[in-house]
Amino acid sequence: MSDRNNWNSQIIEEFRANGGKVRGPFEGGSLLLLTTIGKRSGKLHTTPLGYKVDGDRLIVVASFMGAPKHPDWYLNLVAHPQVTVEVGKETFNALATTVEGEAHEQLLEQWPQIAELQDRTTRQIPFVALQRLG
Repeated sequence: MSDRNNWNSQIIEEFRANGGKVRGPFEGGSLLLLTTIGKRSGKLHTTPLGYKVDGDRLIVVASFMGAPKHPDWYLNLVAHPQVTVEVGKETFNALATTVEGEAHEQLLEQWPQIAELQDRTTRQIPFVALQRLG
């Protein structure tokens, strides 16, 4: 787990130092930083995530690469849905909600790589809508 934390820390540092731009696997892609409140600890946790724009919302995916359990950041935002989002040089508060039903299926159709991951696991991979507050 510490290797992932170190990698995330490097991405976060580079993101913040370069106005949201990073090199490596996220280079040229849409990347945001999502800060959640720990479900049990109450501490702030920041995670770099790819996203897509859906109207006035940003959509992120709790795929965890098709693992059998949800990623911690997802469990955190279910417990505490008010989150902080950093996109480029902008930071704002948002409300995180899990996309369900037909809307979930539509997003799954739009993201074939997530559909492939969904085939690897028995859990439903959540899509999360981030709606700006204020």
